[in-house]
Amino acid sequence: MERKNVKLLYLATMKTPRVSILLPVFNAAATLAETLQSIQAQSREDFEVVAIDDGSEDESGDMLLEWSRRDRRFRALLSDHQGIVEAPNRGLALCRGAYVARMDADDRMHPERLEKQLAWLEGDPSLSVVSCLVEIFPREETGEGMLVYEAWLNGLVDSAAIEREFFVESPIANPSAMMRREELVALGGYQDRGWPEDYDLWLRYRAAGRRFVKVPEVLHYWREHTDRATHTNSRYSVENFLRAKAHYLCAGPLQERNGLAVWGAGKTGRRLAKHLEREGRAPDVFIDIAPKKIGGTLRRRPVIGPDDLPTWWTRHERPILLAAVASRGARALIREALDELGLVEGNDFLCVA
Repeated sequence: MERKNVKLLYLATMKTPRVSILLPVFNAAATLAETLQSIQAQSREDFEVVAIDDGSEDESGDMLLEWSRRDRRFRALLSDHQGIVEAPNRGLALCRGAYVARMDADDRMHPERLEKQLAWLEGDPSLSVVSCLVEIFPREETGEGMLVYEAWLNGLVDSAAIEREFFVESPIANPSAMMRREELVALGGYQDRGWPEDYDLWLRYRAAGRRFVKVPEVLHYWREHTDRATHTNSRYSVENFLRAKAHYLCAGPLQERNGLAVWGAGKTGRRLAKHLEREGRAPDVFIDIAPKKIGGTLRRRPVIGPDDLPTWWTRHERPILLAAVASRGARALIREALDELGLVEGNDFLCVA
């Protein structure tokens, strides 16, 4: 099939849709029909699908063309392979709806997803991003780590909870989100910085003071398989997540702070400190509970125990602490210890692992 970078099929007379569903597609023929059927079954009908076939080598492009012929709401753009950042941006430029709902070509929508997310956005002008609870499938192919991540994601529903955990991991599953189109464009769409492009987008929304919330219902079904980009693309590595965190921490919460403590002298703390230093803000001290580490140094900075933290804290006018221990259960224990010291999360400390 001949591929043209500007080939777009749609009816020009179609009424302007309320929601544009932005759907990048790459070699998704095995799951695409299921995805498109779930979109077609939406309770709201005033939507368009802007589907960008990103140089697929299977039948994905032909399938999109066939759907665009059968249902005028489905628009197919066939292009050469541009990649995971450029493809959705090209689609975004063609979206006409006031709202943009992201979708992946191997997932499924609940029939009421668009209706319920749109109701929240139209009902509260202060909201910028409305997501929902997600359910990973098939369960028999989903590892323990993804199930833990699903539980964590679904535990963050209101704006305060999402904000509290923002630097732990990406708190929004990208294909589950709906946004205001003008705002998404104004914030620069997706950008390629070598780290997760979706997390980068959410971090830019956060830096701009925008609010997030989730509809407290499972409205998105998230397919797990070994070929997912999060498993195969190096931009989603732990190291690149840490790079993104360090960049936005230094550009935001660490500004005008004259003392920086990192709780965690283990692997995560060491790696985060490296990237903070590269961004121009090395930690001043590390906190750890391991007796063998206390009294030593890490990256030329002292390692102290939790009992010494109050004394260190009083030496600085505007200190801040980053809790960077990735061991399961550690975050809750550190929060409890810092609460007992009277430190306030979001102001005095942030959890970053």
